[in-house]
Amino acid sequence: MKRSNSEKLYEKALNYFPGGVNSPVRAFKAVEGAPLFIKKGKGPYIWDEDENQFIDFCCSFGPHILGHNYPDVHQNIVDNLENGTSFGAPTKLESDLAEIIISRNPYIDKIRFVSSGTEAVMSGIRLARGYTGKNKIIKFEGCYHGHADSLLVNAGSGLATFGESSSAGVPESVVKDTIVIPLNDVHALETAFEKYKDEIACVIIEPIPANNGLLLQEKSFLLKLREICTANNVLLFFDEVISGFRVAFSGAAEYYDIAPDIVSYGKIIGGGLPVGAYGAKKHIMQSVSPDGPVYQAGTLSGNPVAMAAGIAQLTVCSQPGFYEDQEERTQTFVNSVNAHAKEKGYDFSLVTIGSIFWIAFSDKTTIRSASQIDADMTPFKKLHKALLERNVYVGPSGYEVGFVSYVHTKEVLENAAQQFKNALDEVFG
Repeated sequence: MKRSNSEKLYEKALNYFPGGVNSPVRAFKAVEGAPLFIKKGKGPYIWDEDENQFIDFCCSFGPHILGHNYPDVHQNIVDNLENGTSFGAPTKLESDLAEIIISRNPYIDKIRFVSSGTEAVMSGIRLARGYTGKNKIIKFEGCYHGHADSLLVNAGSGLATFGESSSAGVPESVVKDTIVIPLNDVHALETAFEKYKDEIACVIIEPIPANNGLLLQEKSFLLKLREICTANNVLLFFDEVISGFRVAFSGAAEYYDIAPDIVSYGKIIGGGLPVGAYGAKKHIMQSVSPDGPVYQAGTLSGNPVAMAAGIAQLTVCSQPGFYEDQEERTQTFVNSVNAHAKEKGYDFSLVTIGSIFWIAFSDKTTIRSASQIDADMTPFKKLHKALLERNVYVGPSGYEVGFVSYVHTKEVLENAAQQFKNALDEVFG
């Protein structure tokens, strides 16, 4: 595969950006070669600067649920771009997008748009603390909630101890109120509540953890989490930046039929442009400025062009049968690859929920905690290279998930499944 143009662009980028990139995983450090510089996308495909064409399962790490440059989204962006790019003032488009979301979502009454998933989670945590008057939060090992200081935390020693900074530049004093416990561990959850129940503002979780592998939780664990939060007057915060509008229109909350107190969204609601949001019931959201004392602001929040993209995308997503069709096509693709791996005796499986899948070098179709992930990513590195050579693009890390879009037709997925099988034969051969 020709990569000379991407290699030249990477050498140039190294002069300007740390690692030559503006987000770490893009640097291809976990796989082989220089990162591919993408030139354009259309439907289920992307093209790099060397004109290599790929079936794309990264989908910009999730936002492109309709595929690249979907006509309705593209046209709505162009039409509204004619009116300007930003005003720092309210626009009709903000309310139009909010209405699409809230009218179909029983879990929130009000929403606040921001510019990224990280900003949405950061603001939601501040809201939880401001509303409850308590400072401590519980998060789970293996869940990622963006790069806000108090959430860049690894587990400390013991079942219910405070976390430890996982990034330079994050003072231990900032994470002193963040308690980290294992996923899918009811005993650890109960221990944390016994010790700190009167000090906990919220428990935050990816209800479908998809930033560190795809760590599918038992519904019974999520129900226990809802029960213990309710019993102790603690807010339950679902971080649905990835799962929101991906597994169902109202995300994992709808998929599992479990109501969170606060929820954060991102990715899909922007149609490929930078958008995040957090929402809750009215009595909680009234704490947000200017109605209440919890301050949060953003010059580009509710950006009209991004709102226009989101309106077009979510209008399609809200059509009857959309998510059932997404899941059916994804399941057919996954089953085809997994059947081949099983027949050949490969220690491999695609783990899936909705239209998300994850490449796991394990014969387990369900992995529930980060500790169960094999730290040796050499097999993934080989598979990633083999897939690129067969014109299939997945995220350049074994911890990243893949996404199937509306325009990954059965024919496209059949082709992709065959390329996966061929690549697996090469890796395991």
